Amino acid sequence: MTDRTFIVTGGSGGLGKATSKELGRNGHTVVVNDLPTQEENAAAIAESVEEAGGTATIHLGDVSNLEYTDELINTVVDTYGRLDGVINYAGLLRDAYLTEMTASDWEDVISVHLRGHFGLLRSAARLWSETAEERSDPRSFVCVTSPSALGNVGQANYSAAKAGVLGLMRTAATELEKFDIHVNALLPIAYTKMTENILDSDEYPPEKVAPVAAFLANAEASDMTGCTVRAAGDSVGILSNPEVERVGFSSGGWNTDELYERREQIFGDKSNRYRTNNQI
Repeated sequence: MTDRTFIVTGGSGGLGKATSKELGRNGHTVVVNDLPTQEENAAAIAESVEEAGGTATIHLGDVSNLEYTDELINTVVDTYGRLDGVINYAGLLRDAYLTEMTASDWEDVISVHLRGHFGLLRSAARLWSETAEERSDPRSFVCVTSPSALGNVGQANYSAAKAGVLGLMRTAATELEKFDIHVNALLPIAYTKMTENILDSDEYPPEKVAPVAAFLANAEASDMTGCTVRAAGDSVGILSNPEVERVGFSSGGWNTDELYERREQIFGDKSNRYRTNNQI
């Protein structure tokens, strides 16, 4: 489907740029968002979208500001008459060991990643739920999470934010399904400024993630909601939600001695009980 309108936040980054261009190649309108300090980069990306076959404009502001997210959503609708989807790449890192992390390190990352997702999703959902009866096609919100949601050394703030994004996504998908609003999470593994020290640019270019993001944002994926989709190089997959693995029962309830004595029966052996730094 062409002639649809999307917002791509964090649009000046590697994933935002690649996704914006991919949407442009599909004939869509893209509103490239980033901070005012990125105006030149955002303008260049908007130009590349138009060169690819789409229509583009820029809208500068901080998505962690809830008044700004309302302004962004309303401006897009006033300008184009519709908003079909949002893909939120806005983010930053303030890495530090937990014992060395400052309050500012914590708050800055939580604000952009988690509060930013909340503000954008709330603003878009309000619009889409109010206009649900006026439209015939679905709307989509693509959250962006990370392998760090499982925990990563030096990233307590980022890990907490990205795990929070998954909880937000699942709740929103359940609440908004009745309005034909589809909410999914993209877990990208790609070479960007945030990963340049750990990933190979040839094996994991952001251009390989972009079609997956564009797919999730489009009506073609309207039969998916509440999903976490991993895109890494040439691979695409879906991740399971947390679920109960093992259960133990004790008539009348448990006491600490019994839990200790039966811990392997309930929780498994030490390899199952001692979990650190899992890889996705």
